[in-house]
Amino acid sequence: MNDTAIKNYCIWARNELIAGVEARMRLYGVAEGAEPAGAAAVGGRALSPEETGWRDALLRAGAEEGFEHLRDRAAYTWFNRIAAVRYMEVHDFLPSRVRMFTRPAADGSWELGSQAADEALDVEIEGADPVRIAELKQAGEDGPLFRYLFLAQCAELSGCLPGVFQPVDACMALLLPANLMDADGVIGRMVGDIDEEDWEDVQVLGWMYQYYNSEVKDAFFASKAKETPDTIGPATQLFTPDWIVRYMVQNSLGRLWMLNNPASPLRAEMEYYIEPDSEHEDFIKIGGPEDISLCDPACGSGHILVYAFELLAKMYLERGYREREIPGLVLSRNLHGMEIDPRAAQIARLALAMCARGMDRRFFGRGVQADIAVLAPVALGEGDVPQGSALEKKKDLLDALAHLDEVGSLLAPGEGDLAAIRETIELTGADGLFGSSSRERLQRALATCETLARRHDCVVANPPYMGSSSFGPFMSKWVKKNYPDVKSDLCTCFIERGFNLAKDRGYAAMITMQSWMFLGSFEKMRSSLIEGKSILSMLHLGPRAFDAIGGEVVNVTADVVYNGRAACEGAYVRLVDINGSEAKRQKALEAIQNPDCGWFYRRDAETFKQIPGTPIAYWASEVTYEAFSANEKIREHAWGCNGMTTGENDRFLRLWFEVGSRSSEYCSSSAAEAKRSGATWFPYNKGGDFRKWYGNEEWVIDWKDDGKRARDYGHLVPRSQKYMFLPEITWSKISSGKAAFRYKDKGHLFDVAGLCLFPNEGKADLSLLAFCNSSVAQSFLSFLCPTLNFEVGGVCSMPFVDLNSARGEVDRLASDCISDSLTDYNSFEISCDFKRHPLV
Repeated sequence: MNDTAIKNYCIWARNELIAGVEARMRLYGVAEGAEPAGAAAVGGRALSPEETGWRDALLRAGAEEGFEHLRDRAAYTWFNRIAAVRYMEVHDFLPSRVRMFTRPAADGSWELGSQAADEALDVEIEGADPVRIAELKQAGEDGPLFRYLFLAQCAELSGCLPGVFQPVDACMALLLPANLMDADGVIGRMVGDIDEEDWEDVQVLGWMYQYYNSEVKDAFFASKAKETPDTIGPATQLFTPDWIVRYMVQNSLGRLWMLNNPASPLRAEMEYYIEPDSEHEDFIKIGGPEDISLCDPACGSGHILVYAFELLAKMYLERGYREREIPGLVLSRNLHGMEIDPRAAQIARLALAMCARGMDRRFFGRGVQADIAVLAPVALGEGDVPQGSALEKKKDLLDALAHLDEVGSLLAPGEGDLAAIRETIELTGADGLFGSSSRERLQRALATCETLARRHDCVVANPPYMGSSSFGPFMSKWVKKNYPDVKSDLCTCFIERGFNLAKDRGYAAMITMQSWMFLGSFEKMRSSLIEGKSILSMLHLGPRAFDAIGGEVVNVTADVVYNGRAACEGAYVRLVDINGSEAKRQKALEAIQNPDCGWFYRRDAETFKQIPGTPIAYWASEVTYEAFSANEKIREHAWGCNGMTTGENDRFLRLWFEVGSRSSEYCSSSAAEAKRSGATWFPYNKGGDFRKWYGNEEWVIDWKDDGKRARDYGHLVPRSQKYMFLPEITWSKISSGKAAFRYKDKGHLFDVAGLCLFPNEGKADLSLLAFCNSSVAQSFLSFLCPTLNFEVGGVCSMPFVDLNSARGEVDRLASDCISDSLTDYNSFEISCDFKRHPLV
């Protein structure tokens, strides 16, 4: 699949369709301040009575939702319809069995042009008027004829696939852009830019939706804005690489099938399946494929559900079901999706419908729809809920229902919530308190909560990634209250929710940020997982797993968790050092086929408890675990701490050469001594570049009179004051590679970015410095501080061995390293002790 061509086309097509819809809106005066409703002419152009009615409907819609929103909705409506029709014509799925956007070429291929328009007099499209078609054909009006046939085809498909093709009313048809079939038009370029072979895979529909939204997503995160119901869906859409989807589905759904059917030939078709241990988990017993329930609680455009459909279909075939029966069974009994973005849900339904049509040529006429629940808000007001009822007292539930387009499937209603809604429906009677609309809203609330309360054999998802800093006001407050242990990111909230959605002894398979494996803020979550559940397998992907998003920032892991305790070791594949999705895929396959490869690990999760913070350090050796169990930690030998925050560095910090030496003091051993010196500027440890042993002595701080000026400014946060001016071991909090530890003599203050260790002896402990700069310490830090941040807690959690008789030799070697590093540092002008360059 040519991803670049598809992406470039979709970005261009979105802007082109928006411009085309805007042109139609101008043509018909659909805007604020235009001619009033009921006008018989716009801009001197006469309107027919039908056009006047359609325009009035658009004016009402624009006034209600905003004209910009109406424009964007119309543009996407046509993008969706055009892409769907193109996919179906390539696969010969259109009911008319003739192509809408291409015609046969002389060489036997297909070229831009409408076969339907060419053969219009013979084409049968339900609802199309043969007389009108004949009139347009005889008049030679190719543009109006194509437009009529395309709209008729969309109308026919809305009857076949009501959950995919919502009926396009006449007023929306008024906004269908012109010149779509030109070579440089939206359809023309779709045919020309995207090879017909790329339409063979139904995944193309999901990729197109992601790329259509890519500029909107980029703009949202660049703006640093808070999410809203309109932005959270597109901003969190991320299409999952196919091989990762296969790994997750094969090791959850496929594992359930294989444990129930050990001799199944399906094993040969699951290349990413990791064989269970002989002592595997106590799995759910199923009689046949119709008993299985799989849910994607954030299904997006349906990629995971599409592959699950494929695997389930093979299970049904294995059991002897007739092929034409299978699609209806899979969609009605096995697969369930939830989504807050109605556009993405529409694509998911379309993709599953295409899978079904591929197996059953009469599927469009069977009236079966995919179970994709769009979690739309249900606002229940005072007129809907009787005073004193159980539901009235459930303010949190009512608030969440009113904000379902933000919280989505994270809402986890209990039996008490369902009972309260059912009671309210009974109390309101057949017509509700203020009419049938109250009862209808309550029924919608009940149906939504019943969907959210269901539990499934397998839960598989690529949940949305969004840090709490991007949450809107309601979402921020709600997540803190309902997911306190995992509140810093949506994806970690979904991990916890996935366990609730999975049945006891079921499976939860997700691809998420790797932060939950290591960070202290998720320690409670890890402990809970290890105590009550079992990690069956994990692909630790690290950075660059998604080619659509690059860089080191997005570090991910795909894992399968059993919702119960199992006496088996988990299987872990370490791919963090492999660059690119395809390279990771190949290495994953190699590890699964050859567990002795060197990057495949087996580990009992109980061993993770031996390391402070319980990081998921599956690759640590047995010797490493013994080191943590048998030795004291650094925190028992030294005090680790953060430094101060000035509140405005530009005001209080300078480089050493920007101030006079007479107003500077470099050798104070205490705050009192510094104050007596009368100096203004003192050395300030602010982290800095990667440098071991010594260096990064660039900054000074205004600390005259014990920092009076900074304290009076009012924004200073003076942490760890009793350690100011003492000898220290320091390192930079942020590093893109390994941590580098340095010795600093007395006289320094230190910053929040220049973290420090102060040995209990009151002087620099060179053996401790040597240990921190050793390869052993770097190995420990790889799981204690796996991100770009080397926090105090991680460093202080490292085991430290008292060197006893070897201490003197280690101290001597460390002193030599400091001396060599000092000489090197002073060889360049950045050092205040620079004398001359070594080459001079």
